[in-house]
Amino acid sequence: MADAEYTVTLADARRVIAAGEQQAQALGQPMNIAVVDAGGNLVAHVRMDEAWIGSIDIAINKAFTARAFNIATKDLGDNAQPNQQFYGIHASNHGRIMIFAGGVPLRRNGRVVGAVGVSGGSGEQDQAVAEAAAAAF
Repeated sequence: MADAEYTVTLADARRVIAAGEQQAQALGQPMNIAVVDAGGNLVAHVRMDEAWIGSIDIAINKAFTARAFNIATKDLGDNAQPNQQFYGIHASNHGRIMIFAGGVPLRRNGRVVGAVGVSGGSGEQDQAVAEAAAAAF
């Protein structure tokens, strides 16, 4: 069993997802919320009632991206535009890299140990839900 200090546990993931669901409900926007561990592997995912089926994969990949690069997907996206240092990065990792808002690293004692990814609304809504979810970590 992995040392809980260095990764996200199922209990952590459930708490993060619950906080995300609460924020999504407050916004009136059903979401897909995914949590990955330190290795970028899925720990838990929830698709709220009425959330887009197409956003399942996006949420999971936003979480993967945030962990793979230890950066919020929104910030990575800002640096992945034409003439920026990470232009074209979205084509790496077999197309799993998401370069728009909604993926946030999860930190414990200053170390990234996982991430949350949210998809189903506007970029601003996805980011707000991801930030609320991460705050519960």
